Amino acid sequence: MNDEIDPALIAILTQLWRAAQESPARAWSLAKLSKQSGLPMSSLRRQLTALSDTGLLDTTPSDAGVPAVALTEAGKELCAGLFAEGVRPEPDAG
Repeated sequence: MNDEIDPALIAILTQLWRAAQESPARAWSLAKLSKQSGLPMSSLRRQLTALSDTGLLDTTPSDAGVPAVALTEAGKELCAGLFAEGVRPEPDAG
C-alpha cells in the first residue's frame, strides 16, 4: 500500500490552509486557488470534489455565481495536524 499523499492534494491543502490563516472570513475563488496551487482547473476540480465529499471543504457561490472554497473545521483540523508534522509538497521533478 502506498502511504504517500498525492502532491496535488498537498498543494491544494497548503493553499487552503494559507487562505484560512490569511483571510479566515473569506473563501478563495477556484481561479485563485488554481493559480496559487499551480494546478490546472481540471485537476483542481477533481481534488476539490473529493475534499468536499469527505466534509473537509465548503463550496459556496460568490456574488458573481463563481464557486469559492474554504476549509471546514474538520479540514482545518486535518491541515493543522498535517502541517504541524511537517508534510510539505515535493518540488516538481520536471
